[in-house]
Amino acid sequence: MPVVLIGPMGAGKSTVGKRAAKALGVPFTDTDREIVREHGSIDRIFAERGEAAFRDLERAAVDAAFDTGGVVAVGGGAVTHAATRAAIATCRVVLLTVSADAVAERIVGTDRPLLAVGGIDAWTAIADARAATYASLAHVVVDTSRRPMSRVVDDVVAWVRAAETPGPASAPVAAAGAPAPEEEP
Repeated sequence: MPVVLIGPMGAGKSTVGKRAAKALGVPFTDTDREIVREHGSIDRIFAERGEAAFRDLERAAVDAAFDTGGVVAVGGGAVTHAATRAAIATCRVVLLTVSADAVAERIVGTDRPLLAVGGIDAWTAIADARAATYASLAHVVVDTSRRPMSRVVDDVVAWVRAAETPGPASAPVAAAGAPAPEEEP
């Protein structure tokens, strides 16, 4: 069963996913990169075909990634597509969170189509709108805001290994002091 990394754009899903997969000795798939490889830039897809068409392409990329297994990083908006969200719910799900301040530093100068107008205020609105959906899917929450990525990766890898162990260790937990999804922050 794949391990799926979800969370807002800029949370570190691609970086953490690649490193966690390497540590676990399993394949890694970044669905956004697969879409770009097969269909061209995400900006262009949004501009020429719209978000709905992009979400359909993303759904197909998620299906292919889940067939491969391992660790899968999905785009921040993947959870907005009902079928994609349902597929994610069948997996082991890690929610990576990040503060607006930290993400502002990370995404400066990047091409993020949903941020083309509005910048960090747009990011905050999008992240807030998706927060409950992210939390409803997550088995574990790891905040990446001001921590070295190596520590974040260690937390994710430790959780995956514990989740593979039968018994109490496989219960949902919060990593790195983050609240479990059912708890209020």
